[in-house]
Amino acid sequence: MSDDVDASDDSLLHLPPPAVAAPHEQPSNGAAQPEPEADDEEEEEDDEPKLKYTQLTGSLSGIYRNGDSTSAFTVAGDKMVVGTHSGNIHVLGLPGLQLIRSYRAHSATITSVSISPTPPPPSTVKAQDGSTQVLAPSGPQGRTQSIRDSTSTTNSPRTPSGSHQQASQHVPNTPSNQIYIATSSIDGHVCISSLIDPKDVQLRNFARPVQAVALSPDYKNDRTYLSGGLAGQLILTIGGKAGVSTDANTNSTAAAASGWLGSIGLGGGGGGGKDTALHSGEGSISTIKWSPSGKWVVWVNEEGIKIMRSHLKLGSEEQDDAWRRIAHAPKPNLKAWRDMAGVWKARAEWVEDKNLESDDLAGRGSETVTNGPSNGNGTADTPKRKKKVEKLVVGWGDFAWILHVSAGAGYTAHSGQKQVGTADIIHKLQFRDCVVSGISLFTPSLVAILAYRTRDDDDKPIASNETFSKGRLRHRRTGLRPQLRLVNASDGTEEDVDELPISKFETLSAQDYHLGTIFMPTPLPEKATAQQKGALEAAWEAAGGGYAARLFNSSASMVSGGSGDRNERASSKAGSVSSPSPSISGVSRVNSAPTRSATEAHPFMLEPGLKLFIQSPYDCVLAIKRDLNDHLKWLLDHEKFAEAWALLEDHPEIMEVSGQERSQHGSQPPTPSRGDRSLADFFADSDSQTTVSVTQSREAQQASAAAKEKRRIGDLWLQQLVADEDWPEAGRVASKVLGTSSRWEHWVWTFAQANKFDEITPFIPPARAEEGGKVLPSMVYEVVLGHYIVANPQKVGELLEIWDPEMFDAGSVITAIEARLDSGEVSREADDEDWKVLMDSLAKLYVVHGRGREALRCWIRCQNADKAFEMIKSEKLVDAIADDVPGLLMLRVSKEQMRSADLSELEEASSEALQLLVEEARRGTVPTEAVIRQLEHKDGIFKPFLFFYFRALWRGPPNQDTSLPRRKFDRNIEEGRALVEDHADLAVSLFVEYDREILMAFLRASNLYNYDRAAALCEQRHYIPELVYILSKTGQTKRALFLIIGELGDVRQAISFAKENGELWDDLLDYSMDKPHFIKGLLEEVGTTIDPVKMVRRIPEGLEIEGLKHAIQTLVREFEIQYSISEGVAKVLRGEVAMGMDTLRAGRKKAVRFDVAHEGPEEVDISTRDVPTALPEGQEALPVNKRNVESKAVKPGHCVGCSDPFSEEEREPLIGFACGHVYHLTCILRANPDTDDEDKIDRLLDQLGGGDSDGEDYSGRSVGAKVAHAHIIKNVVQGGCRHCFVPEGA
Repeated sequence: MSDDVDASDDSLLHLPPPAVAAPHEQPSNGAAQPEPEADDEEEEEDDEPKLKYTQLTGSLSGIYRNGDSTSAFTVAGDKMVVGTHSGNIHVLGLPGLQLIRSYRAHSATITSVSISPTPPPPSTVKAQDGSTQVLAPSGPQGRTQSIRDSTSTTNSPRTPSGSHQQASQHVPNTPSNQIYIATSSIDGHVCISSLIDPKDVQLRNFARPVQAVALSPDYKNDRTYLSGGLAGQLILTIGGKAGVSTDANTNSTAAAASGWLGSIGLGGGGGGGKDTALHSGEGSISTIKWSPSGKWVVWVNEEGIKIMRSHLKLGSEEQDDAWRRIAHAPKPNLKAWRDMAGVWKARAEWVEDKNLESDDLAGRGSETVTNGPSNGNGTADTPKRKKKVEKLVVGWGDFAWILHVSAGAGYTAHSGQKQVGTADIIHKLQFRDCVVSGISLFTPSLVAILAYRTRDDDDKPIASNETFSKGRLRHRRTGLRPQLRLVNASDGTEEDVDELPISKFETLSAQDYHLGTIFMPTPLPEKATAQQKGALEAAWEAAGGGYAARLFNSSASMVSGGSGDRNERASSKAGSVSSPSPSISGVSRVNSAPTRSATEAHPFMLEPGLKLFIQSPYDCVLAIKRDLNDHLKWLLDHEKFAEAWALLEDHPEIMEVSGQERSQHGSQPPTPSRGDRSLADFFADSDSQTTVSVTQSREAQQASAAAKEKRRIGDLWLQQLVADEDWPEAGRVASKVLGTSSRWEHWVWTFAQANKFDEITPFIPPARAEEGGKVLPSMVYEVVLGHYIVANPQKVGELLEIWDPEMFDAGSVITAIEARLDSGEVSREADDEDWKVLMDSLAKLYVVHGRGREALRCWIRCQNADKAFEMIKSEKLVDAIADDVPGLLMLRVSKEQMRSADLSELEEASSEALQLLVEEARRGTVPTEAVIRQLEHKDGIFKPFLFFYFRALWRGPPNQDTSLPRRKFDRNIEEGRALVEDHADLAVSLFVEYDREILMAFLRASNLYNYDRAAALCEQRHYIPELVYILSKTGQTKRALFLIIGELGDVRQAISFAKENGELWDDLLDYSMDKPHFIKGLLEEVGTTIDPVKMVRRIPEGLEIEGLKHAIQTLVREFEIQYSISEGVAKVLRGEVAMGMDTLRAGRKKAVRFDVAHEGPEEVDISTRDVPTALPEGQEALPVNKRNVESKAVKPGHCVGCSDPFSEEEREPLIGFACGHVYHLTCILRANPDTDDEDKIDRLLDQLGGGDSDGEDYSGRSVGAKVAHAHIIKNVVQGGCRHCFVPEGA
């Protein structure tokens, strides 16, 4: 062994006793207990406990038969092992607490129990119906019975085998049952027995009371264990003898001496194993624990806490490190400890973070606990490199330690020895009012302390139950009820304190209590188990070899196997003890299969999470964390209905549907597992559709149950608020918790009776429920509306905006509003806002009743422009406004605007109404006469609006729609102007008053107004340009000219006016001759309109005219420019005339070509073709515009006049034109109106044929005859082709 190395320690935390106890029962220790004050009770109720408890004593009643009581206890994986004062061992399976095996191992009190290896935790499956079922194997040859069925007598490995030996209990050979159980006793023996093979048992006598035993985690292979007791030696035992019977007897004096002396190398016993004393000389040893990894061992003696390295998981070069001590934490140097260190039993537990609850339980995040020396404030320094540590908690006396143990690195600085490992004290706690009877970690930051109280509620010391009198330990009946405390490891704060329901606690001492923990994993979903089948097979195969294959094909059930009589007991004859086999491979196996069974376990046992078992000699109590369901119940019990409702809102899964409720909903119960099904069949999903259906049905039932419970809690919450007269909050809560519940009616009437309409009205359901029916009767809505019609009309408008009118009788509400308006309490004249709201509300209800015209009138009266225009457009109610045009115009115009606003503001406010009136005027729906009549009868107040109306009609639409054709837009303008011209005099008066610009446009465009009246209005307002225009139209041009000269003084306008009226030049000149500036203006502006010489001569002699020289220069220059322009134009004109004449002559000289084609024996096709005009070289033909004249089609080869075809024998002259048309001579003459007389035609033909006396045909005539002949034809054929003739003016 190496020298002692003290574990690094941090600052000590001294914990005061809890301020308030939370007893389940009042302690009966003979002293009168003061009753707590009411205030303390209320304060106590404010803190919700973190744990819930249940007693398992009833499930373990068989242990306590015949007056027996428990003395040692441990839980590991799926096993609970209980040792009693009679030396009996009871092995139970978790979570159902079924008795697996009972046997008697000792003849006196059992002091400790150890299991190797640690079995796996129970496997559970979450079924489709929500129930949790256990997946566990069992054997067919034995029955796993309840501890209630066990008898008080058990088969014992100490009993000699013989003819009277009873059949031993058969335990299924499953991986979780392949464990060894070691027990120690004050009878000096250590008993190690296999659970599945009663013959594989070792009983070793150490001749002194043994207080602790610990099996190696690999005991089935190395047959190693540690033990210690009052002798003060830590004994390492390797090997050992095994009995051949389950009732071996080694209690003889000789055997005892041989066993004990042999264990320390002094005895003369045979080779029944090797005992080695690893440590001694520091008082009795009370606790020995092996770490989960097997690397470390902790033991506690009277001097302190020791930790050493074990022989497991060492490399070949590390074999010398085995059984070397790495750390020592001395006991506290206090006076009480000198006497009690050997009396107090130390409790030590190795813990793993994965088997702890989350720190959320304590209301804080996970606290990271680090390895390394303390920094002086109760926490450890953060190391530079994270080590793999194992956590150890030790409770001893009134102190508790939390240590981190890890492998060492390098060598120590002070001794130079190799550092095998390190142990750091992370937290050290002291308790002033209790002794630690059990300890474990509940979360990474909370320590679970099983506290044996040494001070009462008044913080007065209590005499210990453990006193010595003449060498004997006596017990007094002064004990208090033990407590389970959750203590914050960092600061020592007690997060939770609960007194435990333990019987006979008055007579018990701190050593009589035990605390054990197991962690139940989360149940697997039923579907997920199929995916894990392969992993399970592999794990079980590795654990049991060929056993797994047979195990999967078994049909055994966990609770279905038969057994013998319950009262059978095993007896055996005395005999020698033989060495056990080194492993369990030679044990015969039975076929078994993992089956899913609904065990009779307590619900707390099936819940996932950490479970705390508190064992006393007469009771077993289970503690687990409180779940959401417990939190909900606590909230309801403490009338915290708001928090309860919110909790259920966020977690509806709290409400689990019972089996009875499931049957009422028609859900089918799950089919129980058949015993002959294989594991593959068990995991297979044979009907996925059924699974989905059942799951959905369960979810629906759960949601229904949650909704029902929420409604109940909501009612309680409302009752609480109403009782406290917190009406505003009650209204808000009602909207949240009632939803579409029928309870709305009750609560609305409750608020109404208390006249708290304002508190509940905003939250009344505004629409129909999703189920299709009304949430509330219509009477409720009518009563609320009736209340606000009188009390607060503004609220009526708000409610009608959000409430569906179909939810109440609109007729009754209309009657109530009309009565209120008729009462005179609200009026329009007073500019009462209540009147406007009621009128607007009345209009909405009229719409619901189908009375659109009345609704429109209401909206016009209350000036609700948006609603009014919407109604007009949607319901086509334009004709309804024909009688109230002023009201329509005033929809967006306030009284204040009427008094002070300018025209632009008024026009903008009334633009929508004006545009509507203009459009309807064009359609004829609202006649212009009606609009004029209504607006003129308002004493001139609406005269600006009448002007806006006329101007809108005159100008047309303000924004032209580009999608409309131009002609349609122009037609709209023309229609509007025609309507204005029907009232031209009124239009003139309005335009004169409001818009002078549009006045001039109207005067120029219209001829329907009264000129004299218009002239008078313009003269009255001194509108000279407009008056000049009117005078010029009435022929008073001279007066108009004088106004231009005298009033305007505008020379240019005067000259322009004189140009339009030529007779005014003399008047203009006469009037201007005595005005120098006019003379100058005339000289500059007149140009060539009049003779400049004549004008200059009329200037009076001696008249001084400023700028005369410049004016005359301008006149001359302009005259020269005009002359130059005229000369150039004349030259161009002469050139064009010459070109035209050349073209005319060339055209007249050219011939027309005749094309003759023989179409038949007697018909020919004669057509003409225009020959290009021949012009002199270097000249171009003058382009002549041709007029296109539509004419009927003419068939080629036919006369255009008579339509007869031409033939070769034609004797009558044919006339052809360049256009291609050909006539008989007589036909062209008849077509010409000047020669259509038959007598004239005959005379003309005679004249044409008169020179043919010799009988020669036409071709033989002389040139002179031909010219004469052509001249005659030219004279009679005037105008060209009659078919292409264009009349004058066409």
